[in-house]
Amino acid sequence: MLTKQQLQDIKKLQKECEVHDDIQLKLNWSMLENRDSDQLDFFYYENDKLVAFLGLYPFGSTVEVCGMVNPSKRRKRHFHRLFQQGMEAVKQYKYNKILLNTPAESSAAKEFLFKIGANYSFSEHQMVCQKSLVVPVEGITLRQAKVDDVDMSIRISIEAFGMTREEATSMERSFHKERQTDMLMIDVNGKTVGKIRVSRKEGEVWIYGFSILPEHQGQGFGRKVLGQVIKEQSSAGYSVYLEVETKNDQALGLYKAVGFKVVHSQDYYTYLL
Repeated sequence: MLTKQQLQDIKKLQKECEVHDDIQLKLNWSMLENRDSDQLDFFYYENDKLVAFLGLYPFGSTVEVCGMVNPSKRRKRHFHRLFQQGMEAVKQYKYNKILLNTPAESSAAKEFLFKIGANYSFSEHQMVCQKSLVVPVEGITLRQAKVDDVDMSIRISIEAFGMTREEATSMERSFHKERQTDMLMIDVNGKTVGKIRVSRKEGEVWIYGFSILPEHQGQGFGRKVLGQVIKEQSSAGYSVYLEVETKNDQALGLYKAVGFKVVHSQDYYTYLL
């Protein structure tokens, strides 16, 4: 578990980097704040000030990696050393796939990724809802997930996202540790057809894991679910955000249709030890 001081130091360094580089880093704060141990985070301090940070974020057998260095302390191999420590942890935990995450606009990150031989894999858009469309939601119910829903939730992850059962089960366990997060099941006429995760923090709501079983897609359920979530969270005073892979034309079109606009993009690179 990270200490309160460590979390504060990470936030301060994140703000310094984002302001200097005009970027937005994806540090998976819901995971940072709910760590079971401190074995996935790596720090470099000088005179009690955090200079460099790297975090590992496991999603089943895949691990995402993201980090940062104080702008005035770059090109001194601080991040390279943290990266080496992180890769030793990756070996120890035997993750099968390594994804390095960087803001699309970060030239400093791209330079590092080129040097270590990482290969571009895909990009994600971060989107914010600019307007709330009125969408009829008759016949659809969003309800809190129960213990009895675990098997269905795992099935949805496998069929909608193409995960292995091991990956889906691991992610299911990690999601239930998150605070200020609702795991909602989507029922249509009493039958579960999908799920959506709603995470709240500092005036923002982030939508994750939104998925409909393949046999129920194309029937307008997704549009209605998003409309209901946007209406409820906007009414409660939250700005609503989500992420979508740039190549996912169907999802991207849906999100734009209900009022979302791209504000940032993140690039993902694969790395082989």
